[in-house]
Amino acid sequence: MTTVKANEIALGIESFGDDDAPLVLLAGGTTMLSWPDTLCERLAAGGRRVVRYDLRDSGESTTTDPEAPAYTLRDLAADAAALADTLSGRPAHIAGIGVGGMVAQVAVLDHPGAFSALTLAGTRAVAPGPPDDDLPDHDHATMSQLFARPKPDWTDREAVAEFAAAGAEILGNDPAAARTIAARIWDRTPGTTPAVQMANQMGMVFSRLDCTPRWRERLPEIDIPTLVVHGRRDPFFPLGNGEALAREIPQAQLLVLKEAATAIPHAVIGKITEAMLAPR
Repeated sequence: MTTVKANEIALGIESFGDDDAPLVLLAGGTTMLSWPDTLCERLAAGGRRVVRYDLRDSGESTTTDPEAPAYTLRDLAADAAALADTLSGRPAHIAGIGVGGMVAQVAVLDHPGAFSALTLAGTRAVAPGPPDDDLPDHDHATMSQLFARPKPDWTDREAVAEFAAAGAEILGNDPAAARTIAARIWDRTPGTTPAVQMANQMGMVFSRLDCTPRWRERLPEIDIPTLVVHGRRDPFFPLGNGEALAREIPQAQLLVLKEAATAIPHAVIGKITEAMLAPR
């Protein structure tokens, strides 16, 4: 892991594979560890240079004030385009998971020459807040249970890991995997203040971003091969959100993960790798 300067900020990255191979850029949601190690390794074994990176205010990337971010969604999209250019100088395959999927959509729309393919995992086509009437909202019972829990002592690594494991169980993800990832995120977090830890562990900074203007109406402009990956059991962005993306992006392919919720389970990594590497 290292940092690269792009769009005048530092972005934390980790690279897999041959530096000269076609680039697959994985936007974190919010940290790079949203993307499993094994997926990165298998994509690299398939002849790609895979770079996963932290969004601003997370991981090794520039962290200033997650409670009052002085940047917008479009700045994050510009970060992605600048990073692709810095790393490769050729159009890259960009993939985004969760809020990183929102970054990836806007990046492709605002910087079309920077990208050659798009993968969207567990995301939607509207900003944080109430969705459009035709899109399913978060499952309210799940969200009530998830956010009713007292916050952990953010200075206590084990308490934070246990908090993540309990949240994963509520969401339908693997608690053991979530505990391990949360501990790794904690180790990479540049401070234990609640705002900084929540930006890393829960991505709360994203809800404070200026995400205007809307971009959903522009989805038909996307003219690069697109893969939409979505868990059938996702209570945070229910499946209808992925179905809408696949319907509104021309010729997009939809891959529904029957047993998945919000995280990428180990059992489906091979299927996702194959779909991402397939010519379209």
